[in-house]
Amino acid sequence: MINDIQKDADQRMDKTIESFRHDLAKVRTGRAHPSLLEHITVPYYGSDTPINQVASISVQEGRTLVLQIFDKGAIEDTEKAILKSDLGLTPNVAGQVIRITMPPLNEERRKELIKVVRGEAENAKVAVRNIRRDANNSAKELEKEKEISEDDLRRAEEQIQKLTDTKVARIDELLEEKEQELIEI
Repeated sequence: MINDIQKDADQRMDKTIESFRHDLAKVRTGRAHPSLLEHITVPYYGSDTPINQVASISVQEGRTLVLQIFDKGAIEDTEKAILKSDLGLTPNVAGQVIRITMPPLNEERRKELIKVVRGEAENAKVAVRNIRRDANNSAKELEKEKEISEDDLRRAEEQIQKLTDTKVARIDELLEEKEQELIEI
């Protein structure tokens, strides 16, 4: 039973870290990367469609994203979706191709982005700690119902804490990598 609790906590913490990694990919650095546009949806034939299903996205010369639109009717909607996104990018349309040039980041914008990334990291750490709390509460319930001993409870709490520490350390590693990426010119 304790193993089930720990396995569940581990899986939930991994999902939190994966979500954090996904959020980091949305934060723009000076380089172009197709994942920047992943969260954008385009109104296409009456439903919101992920942009990667409306166009193929590639990187050109490190700073330019090139979208090859599959359907001519979706060009205008795709352009509007990019403009409405929170990325602050300006698309240039040429036929069935949309080019998005990534402007270089100035020092002030880099500092803002680092603050945003740190806030995301803190939210991920809080989520991991909440999972720890839930797992500890589940273990305490087992002890209360006399299904495990006090020693088993203490060992379970120690293992859950070790798991939490490793996951928080992983979040810190990802944060450090993203900060270094933002600092690079």
